[in-house]
Amino acid sequence: MTRPSYPFSWAYSTGSWKLVPPRPTARVSRTTFFRLNRVLLLVGSYLCLLLPFIRIRPTNVVVVDPVWVFGWASPDKGLADKAFQSTFPWKEILLAIYILGAIATLTLYLVSTSKMRRLIRKGEHTKRDGFRLVLLEENIPSFSWGRTVVISLKDLKENPAIFTHELMHVKCRHSLDLIFFLTIQLLFWWNPLVWIAREELRLLHEYEADERVIQNGIEATQYQLLLVRKAVGEHRFSMASGFQHAKLKSRIDMMLKPASSRWIRWSYLAILPVLAAFMLACNPAMESDEIEPDPELIPFRLAERKPAFDGGDANEFSKWVNSRLVYPKTAKSEGIQGRVTLQFTVGTDGVVRDVVVLKGVRKDLDAEALRVVSASPKWEPGMQHGRTVPVTYVFPVIFQLR
Repeated sequence: MTRPSYPFSWAYSTGSWKLVPPRPTARVSRTTFFRLNRVLLLVGSYLCLLLPFIRIRPTNVVVVDPVWVFGWASPDKGLADKAFQSTFPWKEILLAIYILGAIATLTLYLVSTSKMRRLIRKGEHTKRDGFRLVLLEENIPSFSWGRTVVISLKDLKENPAIFTHELMHVKCRHSLDLIFFLTIQLLFWWNPLVWIAREELRLLHEYEADERVIQNGIEATQYQLLLVRKAVGEHRFSMASGFQHAKLKSRIDMMLKPASSRWIRWSYLAILPVLAAFMLACNPAMESDEIEPDPELIPFRLAERKPAFDGGDANEFSKWVNSRLVYPKTAKSEGIQGRVTLQFTVGTDGVVRDVVVLKGVRKDLDAEALRVVSASPKWEPGMQHGRTVPVTYVFPVIFQLR
């Protein structure tokens, strides 16, 4: 059966709902490719998780965990260590808040699912064509979950369109969408866009179920009147698909729209350039065009035995640099602060060479950082497959006044 289209829409006026003609300037704001939109929303959400891990261009800068070196007004090592120890533990606090938020989000869904299961157990269970029908004596809003449809006896007898609507949710497997999207919500519960996307997904479910109800021969006008009559009701379970959805006007408007042209699907290809731009933005690039990549360099994280400084790791080198760093007088008097990012290589002979500034602040601060790092004593070189190999570091030096 083809999708029907109607030239009228619903409006609420003087205490009742009436059919009114559409405005001449009205435009179709959304397509009717509901299943395709569902797939794009879910796949796009998970693709955002993978973008930082997709590497589409090489880089010659081997980045290790940043070693924070503070430059003070005087090269007092004890003062620097004391200041570092007194730093507010904001990272630990933010991590605790993030974990608590994820736990709270998961708890809300578990409580909602538990209430839903208790309500399902109360009803009379029957099996129909591969799904389970649960009938309740009490007059409750209908909903579906998995392959289960829950509906009151009154609605089943008086409003068969409600049962058909919930059955369409089951056949379209909308519950799986909500389960897949739950992972995104737990990881990014703090992002309001995630909750907006979830509501858009639920609205797409209602659009698709409404369309299939009309395609099954139910008269559209009577079905829309039924939606209006059922509009007032309690909020049900967050993980279930329900007949009473909040965005009633959007559902009715979508039912009144003609089917979108199949050629519009080609417009979705416009997403590809945007996706490519995000992939490039999420990949590291060379910050200095003057540095040529060296295929012999071994990434710090992949070295079997990492270079060692004075019997310790890079943190020992951090302390050594901090003890010799002198804050330039001119920069100190002018209150200039900033972060100088250096790159250097520990060669196979343990000598620090190729010290360059990847990102500087100004000449005197850059020169001081270069001076100290270039004067480094020999390191114990890194090893890979039983032979010494050069390892490149990206080393930030932070000049901060107190």
